[in-house]
Amino acid sequence: MKFDERHLIQLAAVVKTGGVTEGAALLGLAQPAVSRTLCMLEKRVAEPLFVKGRRPLQPTPFGLSLAEHGLVMLAASRKASDLVESFRVGKSGVVRIGGTPFFMDALIAGLCAEFQTSRPDVRIDQSYGYFPDLRAALKADQIDLAICPIDILDEGSGLEFQQILPGRNVVACRVTHPLLLKRRPQPSHLLDYPWIAPPPGSPLLADLRALLLSFGATEIKIRYGGGSLMSVINYLKSADALTIMPHSVVFAQRKEKTITALPITIPHPERALAILKRVDAPRAPAVDQFAEFVRLGFQDLRHLIKRHEESVIWGV
Repeated sequence: MKFDERHLIQLAAVVKTGGVTEGAALLGLAQPAVSRTLCMLEKRVAEPLFVKGRRPLQPTPFGLSLAEHGLVMLAASRKASDLVESFRVGKSGVVRIGGTPFFMDALIAGLCAEFQTSRPDVRIDQSYGYFPDLRAALKADQIDLAICPIDILDEGSGLEFQQILPGRNVVACRVTHPLLLKRRPQPSHLLDYPWIAPPPGSPLLADLRALLLSFGATEIKIRYGGGSLMSVINYLKSADALTIMPHSVVFAQRKEKTITALPITIPHPERALAILKRVDAPRAPAVDQFAEFVRLGFQDLRHLIKRHEESVIWGV
């Protein structure tokens, strides 16, 4: 005998609530419709489903056994409904983000953890890349968001651009670097020390070459290169080497008291850290909520960095 799953769910709801009216209300159905379903079920199985004359309704042993199957389906239906509602309000789903290594490690990873404290059912998949690769990944629907520094977004690229932090480079060093003992360190002093090269493909690598050439260096003294943010920091704090980094990345390490920025103003290209999305891509609500969370997080960070910059006497 084949049963309509909806009828078993209605039986389960009545058993669960102890009344036809209450069971109908639980399912959002009309009471007469549920009463008809119960009468039809009793006729089909030719057995009573409830003990006559009992209030609240008491199922017979057979009625209870049949209702248990409906309870399983009712629970599954409720879970599915909760999942749909959770997805609609951005409390579940998957967010696929890609970004440049230094920014992702120093700034975005922490924001991911903060975002998930109130949305523990949202999964975040992170990948690394620079602008050309991230743009390709967006267009191939491999990621939902890209967070990276860019110069100028080509018109007609099909990407939505949202600036979250203005670009600014600094020269980073360990907090006990000899140059910090100088009252007014000069750009020429930078050539007396070896350098750490940013990872290949990073726009910082081109910035470093342009910076040193602008200081008159005919040969760049690179001692270490290609490392992750953590490896660069660990190298910096153990040597007198220098490197170029976004100011926001160095600022994010301030509580560790291992690296800092030299108070020397250096030239850098017009660049901004931005969130990129495909204009035409359908996105889960959690993706848009995460993007807004990152934007607000960087809004606070931007104010903190500005206050810090105003408190430092920058040399030329």
